[in-house]
Amino acid sequence: MKTIDKITEVLGSDASLLEYKSEKISKDRLMIPGPHTVDSFADSDRSPQVLKSLAQLYNHGALGGTGYVNILPVDQGIEHSAAFSFYKNQDYFDPENIIKLAMEAGCNGVASTFGGLALHARKYAHKIPFIVKINHNELLTYPNKYDQIPFGSVREAWDMGATAIGATIYFGSEESTRQIQEIAAAFEEAHQLGMATILWCYTRNSQFKTDQEDYHAAADLTGQANHIGVTIKADIIKQKLPTTNFGYREIGFGKQDDAMYESLATDHPIDLCRLQVANCYMGKIGLINSGGGSKGESDVKKAVKTAVINKRAGGSGLIMGRKAFQRPFSDGVDILRSVQEVYLEKEITVA
Repeated sequence: MKTIDKITEVLGSDASLLEYKSEKISKDRLMIPGPHTVDSFADSDRSPQVLKSLAQLYNHGALGGTGYVNILPVDQGIEHSAAFSFYKNQDYFDPENIIKLAMEAGCNGVASTFGGLALHARKYAHKIPFIVKINHNELLTYPNKYDQIPFGSVREAWDMGATAIGATIYFGSEESTRQIQEIAAAFEEAHQLGMATILWCYTRNSQFKTDQEDYHAAADLTGQANHIGVTIKADIIKQKLPTTNFGYREIGFGKQDDAMYESLATDHPIDLCRLQVANCYMGKIGLINSGGGSKGESDVKKAVKTAVINKRAGGSGLIMGRKAFQRPFSDGVDILRSVQEVYLEKEITVA
């Protein structure tokens, strides 16, 4: 069976995503991912060492040289507790198996914690790009608080041979001002040392969830988080796939008007994701969407659907963890490869 036919079959009732044409923000305005992606930084202030790190990331694995990335992120042991994250597959209490999964699946890189990557750095840091997640929200404190705090230094990541650092900012939270300043400084240090930077741009505020809708994944709010992220010089933006829009309007804050919403997007998922891409300097900074949690049998379809939306919107790839590691090793490899097939399939183009 041809790959495009296989993808169409997996999508099922969502196969119409493959034919959609986006007309609000034209694809002609975007920088489309491709072999030129790293070269597009050549006019920036990124040093030759940073360009080298970006090349290592973009040129590694099954998607190497395409301009697209598929990254395995596993930091849920801190964010969601190790017991809850790994009980479905106890092998992943051992961080070496996280690295092995990323390598076997042909991922561009593996993103994880200081401790997990450091423990096996001499064995693997030269074999697959390491992305060290430098801050986390730990939930052992009671009552729970929601704040991203540093778990180590940028220099530590560089010393273990990391290709890039990753960090999260909770945009919209009470702590966001400090986090923006903290991560801006960390990204500058990472660039000085020659590492690339990836920002998890998450929104977090109790007022973003109303009685009618949860706007934490609204295209306008997540898009603005992306825009702040590229402003502090993230080289890649990680964002949740948008599920709605009109966050500013319905919550009643920020700068917005009806004409803004009318001109930039429809309610189609590709258009909503394109608004996120547009906020990443029209695709000059790559947008990778997250794969979300594991729901069982529907995971393959949801992962492929997310990849199709991201690619057709002009995004640069997928970063997927729980759908891959909360299942048997071989099944995790298969789902990661199913995502890669979307980005390798030339018949799936930018809408």
